[in-house]
Amino acid sequence: MLYAGIAWSAEGYDVEIVDDAGVRALAPTHWSADRVPELTAWLERIVRHSAEPCAVVVDSTNGLVDGSLTAAGLDVRRADPWVLPDRPEFGSVPARTLADRARRDLMSLSPLTAEGGGQTGRDDDYHDGIRRGAGAEAELTRRGRCFRHGPRDRREIALTFDDGPDPVLTGEVLAILARYGVSATFFCVGLHVAALPDEVRRIVDAGHSLGNHTWSHPFLPDLTARQFRIQLDRTGEAVERAVGFVPTVFRPPYGCRTPESLAELLAGGPALALWDVDSWDWARPGPEKITSTVLEHVRPGSMILMHDGGGDRRQSVQALPGVIEGLLARDYRFVSADALAARPADR
Repeated sequence: MLYAGIAWSAEGYDVEIVDDAGVRALAPTHWSADRVPELTAWLERIVRHSAEPCAVVVDSTNGLVDGSLTAAGLDVRRADPWVLPDRPEFGSVPARTLADRARRDLMSLSPLTAEGGGQTGRDDDYHDGIRRGAGAEAELTRRGRCFRHGPRDRREIALTFDDGPDPVLTGEVLAILARYGVSATFFCVGLHVAALPDEVRRIVDAGHSLGNHTWSHPFLPDLTARQFRIQLDRTGEAVERAVGFVPTVFRPPYGCRTPESLAELLAGGPALALWDVDSWDWARPGPEKITSTVLEHVRPGSMILMHDGGGDRRQSVQALPGVIEGLLARDYRFVSADALAARPADR
């Protein structure tokens, strides 16, 4: 069997592949964050032409490649902190460490699914973090710095896209938005911003707004307060280098909140922007189902969650015209997440 470890750093992804004996099957490779489709196709070819199966391993602070890999039918596993050595403050453990962990004990790693994404099997930790952080979240809300939606007495909604920019699909989303003359908010990850600053500028030049979505889309319960702050700040700095300003809204990956991350937000930074309408596009249920899910659940003031990056988002693009047409037919006006945050609402 082959074992492929994928590590992340400020510069992108490193990959090492070893066999059952721990011998490198191929030379180590590096991939910039805008080349995830190529990385996925490369791994597909290795599996297709090899006589042996291959397990692909990421750690819980890398939530940006599993969507593409699982969509391609690859066997993707997540290594959690308790089976790995300590990580650096910024970045994952080395790719060779991930591959060796899988080689020594594959059953200690969690198989990932398209439905569960990088959070697969960690629902208890997810809900525990939210429970323990309830007091801090309530304080953020009291200060007007945490919101799921805007006022229910205005026919305004915010259409939002997470995990981009994507080298292809973000442009397709922008073209559809331009066709209908509506605005949106893009919650971008730092790895993609650093690799695709021109796409970030295209978003802003087209009149849309930006939000912070961390650097590597980590599972927040596995980050210290310091690691979370670095992810938040470095993403803000990358956006500022690209477009000249720092986003004023932040969306946590998977909607995770922890006492540590919320304390950092209370100490200063962007407002916490959640959502009240999940399109479920990340599970790839089909364009028609994505459209109907949004239109069935939208209300005045809604914040709608969709995706333009972080996986195979073609269904999201295909669903978008129907979503927009349905919302326009109900006389909704499209505003930015920042605008919803600025309006008092019954939370």
